[in-house]
Amino acid sequence: MIINATEVQDINSFSIFQLRKESYEIIWALVPILTLVLGITIGVLVIVWLEREISAGIQQRIGPEYAGPFGILQSLADGTKLLFKENLFPSRGDTYLFSIGPSIAVISILLSYSAIPFGYDLILSDLNIGVFLWIAVSSIAPIGLLMSGYGSNNKYSFLGGLRAAAQSISYEIPLTLCVLSISLLSNSSSTVDIVETQSKYGLWGWNLWRQPIGFIIFLISSLAECERLPFDLPEAEEELVAGYQTEYSGIKFGLFYVASYLNLLVSSLFVTVLYLGGWNLSIPYIFVPELFEINITGGIFQMIIDIFITLAKTYLFLFISIATRWTLPRLRMDQLLNLGWKFLLPISLGNLLLTTSFQLLSL
Repeated sequence: MIINATEVQDINSFSIFQLRKESYEIIWALVPILTLVLGITIGVLVIVWLEREISAGIQQRIGPEYAGPFGILQSLADGTKLLFKENLFPSRGDTYLFSIGPSIAVISILLSYSAIPFGYDLILSDLNIGVFLWIAVSSIAPIGLLMSGYGSNNKYSFLGGLRAAAQSISYEIPLTLCVLSISLLSNSSSTVDIVETQSKYGLWGWNLWRQPIGFIIFLISSLAECERLPFDLPEAEEELVAGYQTEYSGIKFGLFYVASYLNLLVSSLFVTVLYLGGWNLSIPYIFVPELFEINITGGIFQMIIDIFITLAKTYLFLFISIATRWTLPRLRMDQLLNLGWKFLLPISLGNLLLTTSFQLLSL
């Protein structure tokens, strides 16, 4: 069989076309992930800037003001500085555990963002067990902190890692029980279904009103999971120098702060999704119908509005957590554990049993 030059050229053109098509498909599949990572990065930089400005206001002093307008580029400048600093290793530490610990903490928290809906159909992966995916992957982060503390060959670092593990175990159980109560009310563990269930009755359909006790427990437990004041026992400066961060420098030191702010942002987003109606505005359309009837408008405008509403609710909780950090003193370790095991756990369990009873009676 003889193939002429025209047929060979057609075959080559088809192969090039198929190769380009596969390349475009791969690039197009990576676009949502890269967009989410870019948005998360900007969100973390904004949180750091907000924390500095809010703390300066609470302490009646002037915050950052030289790096960019209103000091908004100060976070970027500090991150760039840490990026070029030298990485030092402890002389008798475990280099492998010391290096991999911060990465585990950051990656495990980043995976949680895949189950967060920022708007209608604006979610990376709509799983049937979305809320429990967050709980599962976020529980891996303390393992990274424990590895960092153990690999540092430093008693302060090791104690900080042990505290992080104990604190995570103590407050993950009440957090999970609160999430179970929300799943029972919504008859689903999907984050999208939970938001849509709250949208049926407008503002009064929020789980904030249906689960007020669970909301308070969820707030306290999420702050403890983020290791924010008054729950920052793993890195208490007066007792443990800097806890598991003591021996770190350079970009590895910066990764711990990135993990902390990533965890704070994802916790705030889940507060919005589980209790505050997610992307739904939930305002009656009686004043300016043309402005608030956003559900019937499609396209990019609706996506922007959904993202704006979600982030507005999220940053409200962020403001509360930042103000709490600069207002309340640190708890002792025994007070921290007693609060989790003797107070929050029984109340969250009672709340779950009460929710289950009401759901069974309504069948």
